Amino acid sequence: MRHEPGCTTAAPLAAACRDIGHGAAAMNGKIIGIVILISALIAGAGLYYLQIYGFYNAVYEEDVQLVSLSTDAPEAIVFENFEAIDADSSPIRYRACFTTPHSLSFLTETYALVEDATPRNAPGWFDCFDAAAIGAEIEAGTALTFLGGKNVAYGVDRIVAISQDGRGYVWHELNDCGEKAYDGTVVGEECPPLPASD
Repeated sequence: MRHEPGCTTAAPLAAACRDIGHGAAAMNGKIIGIVILISALIAGAGLYYLQIYGFYNAVYEEDVQLVSLSTDAPEAIVFENFEAIDADSSPIRYRACFTTPHSLSFLTETYALVEDATPRNAPGWFDCFDAAAIGAEIEAGTALTFLGGKNVAYGVDRIVAISQDGRGYVWHELNDCGEKAYDGTVVGEECPPLPASD
């Protein structure tokens, strides 16, 4: 029979020793549980940071462009107060804000509009881009959405919303290029060539 160190086989002392052994095992189990919990919290905090902050980079210099009705190509417009973020992890993480002196009447006569565009949420700390508020303006007709560029990344379009008071917002949206019928023919737009792998 195995005894705890320093224990005796006398009944009262043996029972006490068993209690000590069980207590030590329970304490070890609690310590392991605490370590696992702390590790999970640290991992969760790290994942949250990467998703909200870590993947994003500031974009400092970039034109704001809209697709011209006459040339079907993106053209730069006049803008100020530009700020943007982007991430290498996904082409649809791009968000930007700016202001422009152009009126909506001029813009609609000159550049291609986009229907049924819904702003994508931005991280909370990028507070110039409030997707819900932008969406409400689009719904109310006080902001219009324009095509900023086709396939700026593979299968991704750039959408630009501009409000009647000259505030502008940019995000990326997946398109349906390469959609095919049952016989394999493309029924939508053709996709650009796949990017070359490194």
